[in-house]
Amino acid sequence: MNRKSGILMHISSLYNNYSCGNFGKSAYEFIDFLKKCGFTYWQVLPFCITDEHNSPYMSYSSIGGNMFFIDIEQLYKEGFITKDELLSSTQKTPFACEFQRLKEERFSLLLKASKRVTDKSVINDFIKKNKSISDCCEFMALKEANEGQPWNKWTITQPEPDTLFAWQFIQYIFHTQWEKLHIYANINGIKIIGDLPFYVSYDSCDVRNNTKQFLLDEDNKPSCVAGVPPDYFSEDGQLWGNPIYNWDYMKKDGYTWWKNRLSYMLTLFDGVRIDHFRAFSEYWAVPAGAKTAKEGKWYQGPANEMIDVIKEIAGDRLIIAENLGLIDSKVDDLLKYSDFPGMSVFQFGFDGNNANPHLPHNFKQNLVAYTGTHDNNTLLGFIWELDNYTRKAVLDYVGYSNEQWNNCYDTIIKTLFMSCADTVILPIQDIMGFGADTRLNIPGKADNNWSFRITKQQLDSIDTQKYKHMNHIYSR
Repeated sequence: MNRKSGILMHISSLYNNYSCGNFGKSAYEFIDFLKKCGFTYWQVLPFCITDEHNSPYMSYSSIGGNMFFIDIEQLYKEGFITKDELLSSTQKTPFACEFQRLKEERFSLLLKASKRVTDKSVINDFIKKNKSISDCCEFMALKEANEGQPWNKWTITQPEPDTLFAWQFIQYIFHTQWEKLHIYANINGIKIIGDLPFYVSYDSCDVRNNTKQFLLDEDNKPSCVAGVPPDYFSEDGQLWGNPIYNWDYMKKDGYTWWKNRLSYMLTLFDGVRIDHFRAFSEYWAVPAGAKTAKEGKWYQGPANEMIDVIKEIAGDRLIIAENLGLIDSKVDDLLKYSDFPGMSVFQFGFDGNNANPHLPHNFKQNLVAYTGTHDNNTLLGFIWELDNYTRKAVLDYVGYSNEQWNNCYDTIIKTLFMSCADTVILPIQDIMGFGADTRLNIPGKADNNWSFRITKQQLDSIDTQKYKHMNHIYSR
């Protein structure tokens, strides 16, 4: 029996005094909280450097860490920043990430810290051993030198030395702090599930340094871009804009780029969720310049060959296949071939079809069941916004009869815990009973996402014994 449960919460949503969750004290306290509740997993979102819209799914590098996650209190303790510099970084609000302020202030603070390094040998050794991280640092330093322009418009080709070292310092500190936190989690019986975005951003180290791995035209611009056709989230589909992989070249190259990326991810985490898994079967490509994703079409992906590559790298570590959206028999066959657990989302279960795979009575054992994902409304927000007929159907399904339906989320969580799904993952908002105003992301909406944060008082208010008991009686 391998029944487990966990919480989905990104690092940025943690509490502290410095505008964004980080690898500091609150992260260790959150691990203690998970242990007290009897949870096994902490699932996070991508750790990469975010784009101008703060999305962890659009990054300047698929390998490399977000500097906002660095614990600056630890830097103060180690003498890299002053007391006044630490105090000047104190946040204005504890309830949301202050992304604009972080963009304006945090790098300059870390640049100052890097200039106080007296022995650079450890950092230099780290960079020499990690070529992909070295490439990320060079890319970010060159982007700074070229005033933030995308790489295909750069005119300056040599990074400024202090800026380059600052990024090397940032990556060294990021990975050192994370390694300590990860070890603490494992010692306390908590495993960390990371998240691997399927595609990468055009304006990224990945594309600039590996142009042959992507479908680009003679000017090194995407000839077609990624997206999905109309689905749960959008009647026009989603036009993501990422460059499409050149799978023919990748095959000839032995999938080296993917192997490096997967290996890196599985040094950071105990397991990984692969976003948009269905694109290994078939992917939706939209001509460059198209106005909506509706103008795209399906193309054959690498299928079983790529699964064999993933298995080779992952070994016995957990790989979760995000198989949501428009799924056909080819995707189902690929998932069976992989033997990876797929995903079911409770919120997707109530379309009137009793055979809907997202309904708990249709769950399989080899499955990760969610009340919702980072792209969904919160559970309470979902129930609140339903029409009366569908809301009654949901409440009847889980056996909740109280007229005060705004307290129904415990019953829904219990229903998932009772199910045969091996793993149940709950967004932090759902165990707190929070509404739609705490939603993390609305797909297709560029601004005002990703900023939700909890406070220590809110975390401390959760009844850990309730979840410990629930995990115990349902053998999770």
